[in-house]
Amino acid sequence: MLTISKELEQELQQKIQSNSGVIPKTLLDSLMGKFDIEIKQLLQSLLPIAARFSIAPISNFNVGAIAYSSDSGCAYIGSNLEFNHAALCLVVHAEQSAINTAWLNGETHISHIAITDAPCGHCRQFINEVKLSEQIEILLPNTNTSLSELLPHSFGPADLGNETRLLDVSAPKTTVPKLPISSELLKHYHASYAPYSGNKSAVEIVTAQHGNFYGRYAENVAYNPSLSPLQSALSQMALSGLSLDKVEVVEITLVETEQYKNQSGVADVVLESFTGKYEIKKAYVS
Repeated sequence: MLTISKELEQELQQKIQSNSGVIPKTLLDSLMGKFDIEIKQLLQSLLPIAARFSIAPISNFNVGAIAYSSDSGCAYIGSNLEFNHAALCLVVHAEQSAINTAWLNGETHISHIAITDAPCGHCRQFINEVKLSEQIEILLPNTNTSLSELLPHSFGPADLGNETRLLDVSAPKTTVPKLPISSELLKHYHASYAPYSGNKSAVEIVTAQHGNFYGRYAENVAYNPSLSPLQSALSQMALSGLSLDKVEVVEITLVETEQYKNQSGVADVVLESFTGKYEIKKAYVS
């Protein structure tokens, strides 16, 4: 595997950080030309940079993942995110983070996922929710494999009668009453993926100096691997080199579907894991 110099690693980390975890096709093409390598080798060579974004105060085990689309030619960084003094089930896994980055940036196809270590069962199940997951090639340190080999006889969305998949193009927006939320947050609400509970939901974190961060609810057929909208947004902050307790937060807003709301308690628990007090503004679509 290609070894990238520390100087170039730092330069690339800054570029990725400024782009919230997205590596555009132009940069990937430039790197492949510079080193005369194919995309698979490049993705694996970039994994140490992905792992640099890891926040793992509990395990001290830094994991990096990169999702790649052969359609768009873009790559999407992910890293694990742990919360002190919160249940371990709230951790964001690197593979979840990478898929989340792709999804939030409008990607509709993932062809490869490179990972620093073999994915745990939780992550295999999360990947299984993605559109055309059976075609995704998993790039590991010592081998390349498929999700079908890593998760044989899988339990998938079709087993619960769900014909949609994560990364499918969102359904047309429905008209909702005027809410005291931003148009961008409403857009993420509509784009969220909640085929099992029906609770479309999204989060907006407004900061004083670093812009706004958004997250969406991504459900999973196995339920437990689902990614809450606040976890989704906090993962994006981490990939921008930021942490909630190290920036000035102006406002945090959670919007849910009134009839099926279930994210408020989870959001409160995650926020309690940070130093400082954070109030979350809540809005509901009826």
